[in-house]
Amino acid sequence: MVPERLTTERFELRRFTRRDTDGLALAVRRSLPDLQLWLPWAHPGYDRDEAAAYVRDSTQSWREGRAFDFAIRPLDDDDGHIGNISIWQVTRMGRAGEIGYWIRSDRTGLGIATEVTARVMALGFERLGFHKINLRIAVGNKASERVAAKLGFTREGVLREELLIRGRWVDHTLYSILEHEWRTARTEAIRG
Repeated sequence: MVPERLTTERFELRRFTRRDTDGLALAVRRSLPDLQLWLPWAHPGYDRDEAAAYVRDSTQSWREGRAFDFAIRPLDDDDGHIGNISIWQVTRMGRAGEIGYWIRSDRTGLGIATEVTARVMALGFERLGFHKINLRIAVGNKASERVAAKLGFTREGVLREELLIRGRWVDHTLYSILEHEWRTARTEAIRG
């Protein structure tokens, strides 16, 4: 069973509800100049209806166990919606999952993506039983590449023309971390 709420030192990650719709739409609109470079769904016309559809789809995916999307919110203040993070299974037989995330533009560079991704990695390995977790990062997205490096992911290679974004095919770099690598890194950090 996947918990509906996770916490880190600074953030609450919780399952989406209808009350997140307005905050999500506002965060996306405020972050469009950055998000539209990397994500096909982030476009100038993004509105409340699209945010509501995302929340409905997220609720359905959660119910079916296909994906677990979390709204990211600060623990210590009411700064509203500051991003999303999701984890889903890529292959049951290979026990592989994937994580995707985005952080509101005015909150990037503060270690948020690293902190919440580390927490969701723990969920994937400890609760979902994954052997491997992937990140697919658009080539050129230096901030996400730094997150992968900080968390011990290995660069596996480039997926050519992986995603069509505003009429342009974008390559993605595939990063992965194996369960034993994650456990070793955690143990070394604790001994630190």
